[in-house]
Amino acid sequence: MEEPPAYHAEPNDEAARVALPIGCFTGVVLGEARGSLDALLDQPEGLLVKSVIENSPAEAAGLREGDLLLSVKRGGDAAADLGLHWPSEWRKLELETPPNTSVSLAVDRGGVDQTVSLAFVPRIRAADRDATPRIREEERVGIVLRGATEVEARAAGLAPGAGAVVVGLARESPWKKRGLRFGDVLKSIDGREIAHQDLVLAAIRSAKPDAELSLAVVRDGKSIEIRAPVSSRASEMRHVGVPIVFDYERVRGESTTSVLLGLFRVRKTSAAWDVRILWLIHFGGGDADRLQEVDA
Repeated sequence: MEEPPAYHAEPNDEAARVALPIGCFTGVVLGEARGSLDALLDQPEGLLVKSVIENSPAEAAGLREGDLLLSVKRGGDAAADLGLHWPSEWRKLELETPPNTSVSLAVDRGGVDQTVSLAFVPRIRAADRDATPRIREEERVGIVLRGATEVEARAAGLAPGAGAVVVGLARESPWKKRGLRFGDVLKSIDGREIAHQDLVLAAIRSAKPDAELSLAVVRDGKSIEIRAPVSSRASEMRHVGVPIVFDYERVRGESTTSVLLGLFRVRKTSAAWDVRILWLIHFGGGDADRLQEVDA
């Protein structure tokens, strides 16, 4: 995996961040709410209230730590309800909602559904800087992603906390072969906005073998579309053993079969093979062992 040192740390763009429009303030600190296996693989339902700031609109609305915010509605149209899944969606609301606007929130409190009214008031200082987590995928694509900073996300038309920046690529990565570069900001995958970096992993893991994913990428302020293939790999390790008599092992494309304490042994890769009999007699053939690459 190639991870250039220049991308080990996030950009020093704090001065640019605090100069951005700051939007509204609600006084609620939110986190993800992953309550099921499906949510871990895709997206959680609702946002967890981690804390409520004293004397804030959230406290005035009666929100409490541990509440689950399920959806928000601006205006009287019930069809306009917006489901909440990722913290970046709430930050987008804080940036886009006009000051002194009240919204209706569907809240789950200990399994009981409630509706509360929450006011968005003008923010007097920039929000705290969010951490930018790193995620790694080595099985099907070979990529390392960092969460986009607020400056990077908003330059790409995304909310704070959304987007993913490419900071590492395997030499054999099919995405690298299609033109993805270090520093690219991933904006959407298969038409779905990347509200959280885990959505990239979910799309890769759920893709069918030899599928292609559509990536919307922002590079140097320009939008690029890339059709990126996903590799198909067999199980990397398998082992079967009967003590003394028989042993079979398969690791990363190489299989070894041994019978009667190694009196007869066969080793094979996709490119070469080797047979040993009575520990002394060897013969084999094929090419030298080589890395299998995915056509891109």
